[in-house]
Amino acid sequence: MFESVEQVLERLAGEHYICDKNIATVVFLAQKLEKPVLVEGPAGVGKTELAKVVASALGRPLIRLQCYEGLDEAKALYEWEYSKQLLYTQILKEKFTEAMAGARNLREAAERVGQEDSVFFSRDFIVPRPLLNAITCEEPALLLIDEVDKSDPEFEAFLLEVLSDFQVTVPELGTIRARHRPLVFLTSNNARELSDALKRRCLHLFIDYPSPELERRIVEEKVPGAAQGLIAELVHMMHGLRELDLKKTPSISETLDWARALLVLNASELDAELVHQTLNVILKYEGDVRKAEHELDRLLRARVEEPRATAPSAAPPARKKGGLH
Repeated sequence: MFESVEQVLERLAGEHYICDKNIATVVFLAQKLEKPVLVEGPAGVGKTELAKVVASALGRPLIRLQCYEGLDEAKALYEWEYSKQLLYTQILKEKFTEAMAGARNLREAAERVGQEDSVFFSRDFIVPRPLLNAITCEEPALLLIDEVDKSDPEFEAFLLEVLSDFQVTVPELGTIRARHRPLVFLTSNNARELSDALKRRCLHLFIDYPSPELERRIVEEKVPGAAQGLIAELVHMMHGLRELDLKKTPSISETLDWARALLVLNASELDAELVHQTLNVILKYEGDVRKAEHELDRLLRARVEEPRATAPSAAPPARKKGGLH
């Protein structure tokens, strides 16, 4: 259990996840209020990773449901194991014959067989999917519903019962309630607008591209062998690239990939040739690469000029007596 927002920051840092106090506050409140968290933001900013490290920090099993177009209840909740049912039918064939012995007509025979339905529609023949696994888990779990915006609106409506009461209804078995209320994280890349009903049931968290300072801290944590000067240049270049009109804006995941690639190449600083050779690590479309190459000289020049522009003057003005400082 997290006992404070500061403890969230500390324990997530222990899992090598660097975040700000806003994220830590939402995580803390989600645990205390037992409410799901809807995490939105651009791809690659650490939404899925947040759920993973929270599960690890709390010592909870992570149960992940990857959403996609066409996902339905059967794939998310449960399926009947028809092959096993058929196998048992063959094994118990003689028992069925005995049960139907003496039946006066087909209707009576069917009724006798129907009385045994509960044998084949029990938990012994059900294949639990992520949602049912999270509800029936023997210990408190963390349920990650990843990229919920890729699912259909009908599936989103189905989720409302799960998120409201943490229970599901199986027609053959009845209502199954959660043994332990799971901590739920839903992620969205804003591929489509989610319903107000779903948002109302969740705490909202938007994770944007990190600030330069936070991004430097993340790279230092995730790529410990990289030189400080190279990290500063790399982060400044990434923020310049994000200002361009690109089809796929590079995120923190691409920053880390680029840092690791430069480390493998034994680079100590960025230059035009090195950036040109490694742009394909961070940009995924040829049109984006061409745009970046067109702006490369300006971006590199800005990287050099920025320290001069922000350097403190030789004689800073004296503070007024009694002023805040």
